[in-house]
Amino acid sequence: MKPLRALVVDDSAYNRRTISDLLESLPDVEVVGKAADGNEALRLVRDLSPDVITLDLEMPRMDGFTFLRLLMARQPTPVIVVSGYANKENVFRALELGALDFVAKPTRSVTTDLAAIRAELLEKVALVRHLSRLGGVRPVERGARAEAPSRTPGRPRKVVVIGASTGGPTALVELFRRLPPGPDAAFVIAQHMPPRFTETFAARLDRLGPIHVRQATRAHPLQAGEAWVCPGGQCAEIGADGQLIVLPPAATDRYVPSVDRLFESAARHLRQRCLGVVLTGMGDDGARGAAALHRAGARVLAESAETAVIYGMPQAAAATGAVDESLPIDALGRRLGQLLD
Repeated sequence: MKPLRALVVDDSAYNRRTISDLLESLPDVEVVGKAADGNEALRLVRDLSPDVITLDLEMPRMDGFTFLRLLMARQPTPVIVVSGYANKENVFRALELGALDFVAKPTRSVTTDLAAIRAELLEKVALVRHLSRLGGVRPVERGARAEAPSRTPGRPRKVVVIGASTGGPTALVELFRRLPPGPDAAFVIAQHMPPRFTETFAARLDRLGPIHVRQATRAHPLQAGEAWVCPGGQCAEIGADGQLIVLPPAATDRYVPSVDRLFESAARHLRQRCLGVVLTGMGDDGARGAAALHRAGARVLAESAETAVIYGMPQAAAATGAVDESLPIDALGRRLGQLLD
């Protein structure tokens, strides 16, 4: 296997050295360049054609956001944002501009818990390898934003349960932008994401789409026109009374939040009142749950390989025979709107 050629972009010399050392400690990774700002990074991308870029967002001369816009227009390349917990909003802005994923560093410098950061980098590098076999990254497409909701909250006719992983934040933004205003439905989202990021992500979804979106914290009644994001590090289920409940992960949960647990609980307690959606992601979380929804008489939609960053979770769900329709994210949003009309 050819080494994965990495470019490290960070205005801190210490961070550049530390991240480079971490990357080169991974199997078959070679750091081919380091840049202190976006201008230097663009020149190195042109000269070196790296396979992956790690990117700090706050830099002098040209920041990470401007770099991302220019990079994705000129030479789309997988970008992993390395950012602190204090800059959560910036992370989601970068994902919307085309970054592939992110690694959360505990502080401004990469001094704390290096082993955990190394494990995360190993996971993201594996993702880039997988993506390169599928033809690389795709340019980000922008959908129109829907108007604000007009429906008064009440008991929803339908409950839409959504599962996503890698590439999910961008896919969910595109999906929610295309939903019609005031749908007679409630939404529950299980997005694989670290703790402390899901609240910011929910707030970003709330601003971008027609649905009122919040992070779930305990037990919540499901209301039409509202959506709940399962908090990172926890799991969400639909209870026997039809409420959303937040629970700690079980020892048997391979993924947290668990899409399977959310889908299976919805199948048990909502049956045909439920509609399942499986979006982009590596692995097979949601496949077992999609099969349970199908057996309960619920409809299941999945994102197609055409737009999925990683066609792992949707493909695994489709392989069970439970998926009624596989569609690109823009068409999926429109179709969901039709089914909720």
